[in-house]
Amino acid sequence: MEDLPLYVLLMVLAVLLILSGFFSLSETSMMAINRYRLRHLAKQGHRGARLTVKLLNNTDRLLGVILLGNNLLNTASATLVAVIVATLFTHDDFALFLGTIAVTFAILVFSEITPKVIAAAYPERIALTASYVLTPLLVICYPVVWFINLFVRGLLVLLRLKPQQGELQQKISTEELRTLVLEGGHFIQNKHQSILLNLFDLEKITVDDVIVPRNQIEAINLDADDDVIHAQLLTCHHTRLPVYRERTDNIVGIVHVRKVLNQMQGGKITAASLERVMRKPYFIPSGTSLFSQLQLFQENRKRVGLVVDEYGEWLGLVTLEDIIEEIIGEFTTQAPTQPSSFIRESDGSVIVEGSALLRELNRKLDFQFPLDGPKTLNGLILEYFEDIPEAGTGLNIAGYPMEILQTKHRIVKTVKIFSTALNTKVKSAGE
Repeated sequence: MEDLPLYVLLMVLAVLLILSGFFSLSETSMMAINRYRLRHLAKQGHRGARLTVKLLNNTDRLLGVILLGNNLLNTASATLVAVIVATLFTHDDFALFLGTIAVTFAILVFSEITPKVIAAAYPERIALTASYVLTPLLVICYPVVWFINLFVRGLLVLLRLKPQQGELQQKISTEELRTLVLEGGHFIQNKHQSILLNLFDLEKITVDDVIVPRNQIEAINLDADDDVIHAQLLTCHHTRLPVYRERTDNIVGIVHVRKVLNQMQGGKITAASLERVMRKPYFIPSGTSLFSQLQLFQENRKRVGLVVDEYGEWLGLVTLEDIIEEIIGEFTTQAPTQPSSFIRESDGSVIVEGSALLRELNRKLDFQFPLDGPKTLNGLILEYFEDIPEAGTGLNIAGYPMEILQTKHRIVKTVKIFSTALNTKVKSAGE
């Protein structure tokens, strides 16, 4: 080799560095490629993606052939530089030292750092292209790689390590999926992103978070006069109504108003006719997650459920529409006689019903009330005081100054929440 011209040796050195750079490119791009995007391309029939999937399913072999080629080429480069130095400077030790530094610098810049930075920036493009070269190379070098991997496996056994094969099938948690959706904001429409994020929350949210309290539910008393029942059905603003007897917590059925009116054909509706067409009530245990309840609604072909606590006490009502609204946002219209749960004042403050759900206030008014305790504003205030406060009492919860306007029947009926500009006008309840 010493007889070869210097320019030939330098050309060979440049080729060795370039080939070593290829293996560095391949290693980084294969490890950095988006596995889910890769799997999608493979399902679409992309040949390079399919080859890459096969290579990544055998990571030990893939890394074996890459590192084998990379180290052989780097070693050959160092040996060739020693030959060049020996040719130019005979056996000068200082020249050999400088040559070692020069080849180390060249390997780092041209065969390691630069290729890996490029591969990290364009992993998909490089990995799919490199797979066409690595696949046949893995077949050719398989005996050598297999022999080397014998020692690798033996060392792993001594270290009591058992790496999983086929890491392409990585598991991903719900929180990681949420992060992917949030980071994919440039590629996902805002509405679609919001729906996906709401879906992740269905496991955390329970029926208690979206329940319509019992005192706000329109129900029919079978013990009432037929004229009263008839008038109530003709003027109600809901399609499905609970039916009770004697006490409001003694629910005996659910009636579909439209079906009742169609069957009566304009005739008078009586308690007896309602009993013939009403369906059995469907009860839901308190604390059921919305995701589970959505599945149960589908399996049982129900649209309305009555939430009961551990003692069998009827707490309120949840509908399929309530769950869907948690996913896609509010879409149902409000009954004309049903007042809004909040009223905005000209000074920026808001008058809110005590029965308003905290989740609804957070969503509609952009508040940040805690959701890990009581579900309603009334419950939050009662928990804060550990007593039933009187009208006119001021307090500050979660940084929101408010004043109780009305209490009735042991509950807080209405509350005025002040704007941040009026924080100084209301003293904290602890002052």
